Amino acid sequence: MASHPTVDMRDIHFVLFELLEIEKLGRFPAFADLTRAECEESLRLASRISDDILYEANREADRLGIDYDAATKEVRIPSGMKKALSAYYEAGFLRIADSHDEGGMGMPETIAFSCNEIFTAASMSFFTYPILGHGNATLLRNFGTDEQRALYMENILSGRWGGSMCLTEPGAGSDVGALRTKAARLSDGSFRISGQKTFISCGEGDLYENIIHFVLARIEGDPEGTRGISLFIVPKYPVRSDGSFGPLNDVVCTGIERKMGLHGSPTCTMVFGENGECVGRLLGKEREGMRMMFHMINEARLAVARQGLAVASSAYLHSLSYARERLQGQDPANPAAGVQVPIIRHPDVRRMLLRMRSYVDGMRMLAYYTALQIDTARHASGDEAAEAGSLVDFLIPICKAGCTDTGVLVSSEAVQVHGGYGFCADYPVEQLYRDVRIAPIWEGTNAIQSLDLIMRKMLLDPGRRMYGLWKDRVLSTVEDCRPLVDGKYVSAVERAVKALDEAVAVMKARYEARDTLQIYADATVLQQAFFMASLAWMHLWGLSKAIEKSGMDPAALPIEAEGDSGKSFFVGRALASRFYLGVEFPLFFGKVDSVLANERAVVDCAPEFYSGS
Repeated sequence: MASHPTVDMRDIHFVLFELLEIEKLGRFPAFADLTRAECEESLRLASRISDDILYEANREADRLGIDYDAATKEVRIPSGMKKALSAYYEAGFLRIADSHDEGGMGMPETIAFSCNEIFTAASMSFFTYPILGHGNATLLRNFGTDEQRALYMENILSGRWGGSMCLTEPGAGSDVGALRTKAARLSDGSFRISGQKTFISCGEGDLYENIIHFVLARIEGDPEGTRGISLFIVPKYPVRSDGSFGPLNDVVCTGIERKMGLHGSPTCTMVFGENGECVGRLLGKEREGMRMMFHMINEARLAVARQGLAVASSAYLHSLSYARERLQGQDPANPAAGVQVPIIRHPDVRRMLLRMRSYVDGMRMLAYYTALQIDTARHASGDEAAEAGSLVDFLIPICKAGCTDTGVLVSSEAVQVHGGYGFCADYPVEQLYRDVRIAPIWEGTNAIQSLDLIMRKMLLDPGRRMYGLWKDRVLSTVEDCRPLVDGKYVSAVERAVKALDEAVAVMKARYEARDTLQIYADATVLQQAFFMASLAWMHLWGLSKAIEKSGMDPAALPIEAEGDSGKSFFVGRALASRFYLGVEFPLFFGKVDSVLANERAVVDCAPEFYSGS
């Protein structure tokens, strides 16, 4: 039993093995020898490292922060974070989902995702370090030359070298095509890199022997915009063919951001080629930098969705622990007793806790389901693989935007459960709220996710095939759940699909009428509706499975389960699903109604109509 409440291991097991039944992945040759025992051991090890090392390292890093020496341009990381990363690399978790042929553990992406949820729940800062290196290694594997792969990959994947992704500039945030970093062609085929990058996670630090920066830049003479961008490998120290290092590659960190949260992870301003001596090598083909980046965008965005889920899980469980211990007020069910009771006895606290749990349970089911589709797309063939890949593409913006917005919501609710103490640094929820606030901004703001979903994944998708696949899966679950689940919950999800059909048709009509601004104005609201409907789909499925596994009579809920931990889990899960479907999900219909109303206030409100400045 973990001493720090960050994830519900019983629920992780339920989703993996009872709901998704991931042992069925054994039908693919890559997982033919995979056993549940192996998966459970990976989960246990992740939990042990997180509980024994990482949790306290995270608290230490939040207090101490990152140290930047302006004279030497060096960045120093708190020692506890180094110890945690060493344990993570030594246990092989960076390569957990890489194949055995590639030196990995050969686990499904679904298991890797769940292990990484455990790590992220203990420290959101922590996971910024290894994920960047693994992302770079993935790009090298897919687009690098044999020489580049031999030079960099093993050292990155072993944890000896780190990585960074250098995209953002002072004048090029979401508008990446506006970047000004230049690449000048040299006679030996390399390029002289010059420019400034901002908001670079883990761009500098004393964790690694070397840091391999992947830098987006424009080769001199190439066109403006994203179509003229190339991707370059720019090591902090050039690596000679024998593996030794050359002198510093004219790459320096000129400062780190003083941030609201994520104090255990440096966010750097990086200057390349200040002295004209920074050299990089092209990765892949010229002018295909953005195409290569999009090759790994699903992985990156699902990882950020995981941050929202993981922090929400930690916030909920810390709140639950506090609510069971904090004494305040009389028992509303028995005020005559005249004694103080734990605040969990008060209905509004129960409401907040159940709301938090319902979102955490729903996000976990949806995110794990998406990871399972990644496994299926990679290892199946024919129509099955194609459908799984399309579902991944459709679900990624829903997961990324929905889980990160909800991570903020649940963390805020956790502060509320703690009352005044939640606003104080003595309790972890204050840090959780600060840390997770970046997630709706990272890897494409949630407005970008909304446009991706509504435009690329629906309106520009021939025949709206991806939406059709999503709808078919939802309606299949509806039919499967009818025998066990109360009809009012089933019908709510059915009505939601019909409402979305209507909203999508309205968006299609606007697109045909070239009413683009109104589509953009309503995109976020419709994306939020899709997220709520996706959670309702998952909760309907989860409720049916909880009823089936426990053998309880759905008409007899709630039932007594005191002293029976197994039954208590299923009853609690069923009640969380009922709460979501019966209390939270009705708000979905208001969101759809607002899209259908065609209110044009946003479009009509020109900049001069905003007052106050």
